[in-house]
Amino acid sequence: MCGFLFYGKNEMRKTRHTSGLGFYEDKTPLISMRLVHEIIEWVLYTVLAVFFAIVLVRAFGQRVVMKGKGMESGIVSGQNVFVNKLAYRMKSPEAGDVVVFYPGGNKQTQAYIRRVAAGPGDTVRILDGKLLVNGIPAAGSSAYGTIEDAGIAASLITLGDNEYFVLGDHPGESEDSRSAGIGVVRETDITGSAWLALPGHGGSLHFIH
Repeated sequence: MCGFLFYGKNEMRKTRHTSGLGFYEDKTPLISMRLVHEIIEWVLYTVLAVFFAIVLVRAFGQRVVMKGKGMESGIVSGQNVFVNKLAYRMKSPEAGDVVVFYPGGNKQTQAYIRRVAAGPGDTVRILDGKLLVNGIPAAGSSAYGTIEDAGIAASLITLGDNEYFVLGDHPGESEDSRSAGIGVVRETDITGSAWLALPGHGGSLHFIH
């Protein structure tokens, strides 16, 4: 009987001890290894995506800074803009495109960001504050409002091959093809299409249309 009681007590102690171990073994950790792996994978993919984006921008793109208020309210002064340098390898700029160019092709000067108003073969004139392309109000010309300063476009301009007339979205604050210092822009002076405005200087992150 005593042996039985002794044996029983030992078994009871062993059972409690085993139960205690089982309790701790079953305890679920606060962060599972699967979640840790997912976080590591997400960080890795993000780093790789950023790396390849930087490589692509450096190889095929360009970043320029908007100078002045000529493209407000879409692009504000001081805002950084990404440029697609491949945009016009297979096609030419079209009316409505927002392009980046260097006046006269001089890359020692600042890059300009302006919208194409007319292209090769078109005639351009600003009459009574309105932009006329081929003798009629240009598509979307109402967005410019009344253009107070016609500049050299007060007289009829006929665009030659590979020539473009560009305007700022805010003509009252824009130096563009109306200015004698810029004039019509040749396709060879255009480095690409502005496609993404980065946040900063009061401007928001957005695609440029």
